[in-house]
Amino acid sequence: MRVVSGSAKGRPLKSVPGIGTRPTTDKVKEAIFSMIGPYFEGGTVLDLFAGTGGLGIEALSRGMENAIFIDMDPKSVETIRANLKATRLESQAEVFRNDAERAIKVLAKRELLIDTVFLDPPYRLKNADELLQQMHERSLLQHHATIVIEHDSKFEYPDKFSQFNCVRKALYGESAVTIYEYHADDLETEIQTIEEDQHGTAD
Repeated sequence: MRVVSGSAKGRPLKSVPGIGTRPTTDKVKEAIFSMIGPYFEGGTVLDLFAGTGGLGIEALSRGMENAIFIDMDPKSVETIRANLKATRLESQAEVFRNDAERAIKVLAKRELLIDTVFLDPPYRLKNADELLQQMHERSLLQHHATIVIEHDSKFEYPDKFSQFNCVRKALYGESAVTIYEYHADDLETEIQTIEEDQHGTAD
């Protein structure tokens, strides 16, 4: 594994010891970023079930300003820190050992707004849409945030749910990638429009 493009292009990435982690291949990673980028001008990325940290590190290399890495496995956390150091991106990153649901609650208390989310849970878990709903309910996502879910190709997430619209699906052997765009509540949008109209009238 390596960083495919950007400031850390070509830097090798360590794998997590053991067989419990299924890292995203360079081929799939390159395909993902060609669909959502390929480069960025700042923003915050959340890498849940981060594993090696490869997706979040790739996003930093391609221009994201900050990244938050979450994983329950101590070996993964250690590997992510090593990969961040190897790519010289550790100053732009935070790494936490936590489960996804608890991490969402903690991050929401910090009143963060996430621009891009990578969700690559173990294939036995099929609750990425539930986790996204929690992010929505806790106002953790930037309007028009991009969400990338990597999952078993035999399983399919809905084209639309809550405030999330599927914009792309792709199959890569046993893996599938589903990409969503997040839209804030219609009510919030209406309030913002009214406030802008009132401001314009006052001027």
